[in-house]
Amino acid sequence: MKIGVFCSANSNLDPDFFRLTHELGEWIGRNGHTLVYGGCNLGLMECVAQATSAAGGRVVGVIPRLLLEGEHASDVVDVTIHCERLSDRKDLMLIHSDVAIALPGGLGTLDEIFSMVGEATLAYHHKRVIVYNMKGFWDSLEALLADLGRQGMLRGDISRHIVFATSLDDVVKYLSHIS
Repeated sequence: MKIGVFCSANSNLDPDFFRLTHELGEWIGRNGHTLVYGGCNLGLMECVAQATSAAGGRVVGVIPRLLLEGEHASDVVDVTIHCERLSDRKDLMLIHSDVAIALPGGLGTLDEIFSMVGEATLAYHHKRVIVYNMKGFWDSLEALLADLGRQGMLRGDISRHIVFATSLDDVVKYLSHIS
């Protein structure tokens, strides 16, 4: 399976986020899956790539020119896909992934989640986003989506497109329905 991972490129984060991200990367690699991610050598991005690679998994990095020129490309990438802009990266990650997992992140991660889920609600694709809600990081997003649903602002059953997991076991359970 080709698993897209959206996450932070910041390094000054809760150490538990790094530990849990490392566990996910190890699981991806040990189980022979391919990681598709933003190609950056910082933060949770580098953590998941290193763990996946060390565990024998294939790592595909989709990296915009600006990050490449800033010398922020990871050295553990097996396949690098170059692109011009962040919007190109989102499109390419979607094309090259069977599913996406969102780890803690900021505006870029939110953009990636909502772009993928938004397109799924319009049936441009049938890929799911699994939000790995480490230590309650995404509780407010889950509450916001529930509120939007109560107010009739979401098209159909949103859980067909986005689900929330609180552990690696939950993530694996959701992935088992895809493979």
